[in-house]
Amino acid sequence: MKYQCINWEIEDNILTLTLNRPEKLNAFNPQMLDELLSALDNANHQDEVRAIIITGAGKGFCAGADLSGGQESFEKMGAAENHRDGGGILALAMYNCQKPLIAAVNGAAVGVGATMLLPMDIRIGSEDSRFGFVFARRGIVPEACSSWFLPRVVGISKALHWCFSGRIIDAQEALQSDLISEVVQKDELLIKAKTIAREIVLNTSAVSIALTRQMMWKMLGEKDPMAAHRIDSKSIFALGRSNDAKEGVQSFLEKRNPNFIDKVSVDMPKFYPWWDDDSF
Repeated sequence: MKYQCINWEIEDNILTLTLNRPEKLNAFNPQMLDELLSALDNANHQDEVRAIIITGAGKGFCAGADLSGGQESFEKMGAAENHRDGGGILALAMYNCQKPLIAAVNGAAVGVGATMLLPMDIRIGSEDSRFGFVFARRGIVPEACSSWFLPRVVGISKALHWCFSGRIIDAQEALQSDLISEVVQKDELLIKAKTIAREIVLNTSAVSIALTRQMMWKMLGEKDPMAAHRIDSKSIFALGRSNDAKEGVQSFLEKRNPNFIDKVSVDMPKFYPWWDDDSF
């Protein structure tokens, strides 16, 4: 795939998407949004892609929205009250992605650079990674669905504290607050991210991962564990009769690595996506 604002690279079933505007600290603009949406859609439709790593080129991950337009930067984002926030469109695309998303935060992640991390499944940072939910300091509010995601990731009190202050958070505070799960040296960041991705690729069923990802995320909005029981029951019944389930048991008994063959493109259970079914 050829893009301008991001790089696309597949190796060993791992897709690495690199935000690629290093001269602007990978500032987010409409073209980057379009390319990320395209890349996620393409990845969803390619069984070759088993895991996705998102990182930044150069010194930073993403410095937030490109404000080179000056005072009119935010006005250009939409001319009508029914305008949809671009960061939110990206966050929802990540939320609904069928492949696991791993963030490798290699420096500053501010504004949309921080909020786009929240729908990702595993977030690790380099020692010099920094995070900022700086919206109140720019006279706006949190975007990219972060009013839903951030309290669920770090808790409501911490989320409000960070957004009220708009201050920059260092890697250790981010780690202690569960915004990221690990801090590594910068030259080891991608190595670690690929190690995590490779463990997924080599040991798990693609269909199991796709379904598990959506089960976990979708259950965050449910009020009662009965909703989880319903989807658990349907999923166990469906996948328990799959080729991958047979291979999972056989490989365990034979003490060897599994060779899963089911594909997300054709082997997802018939009830998927269940959240679009009002009768479910």
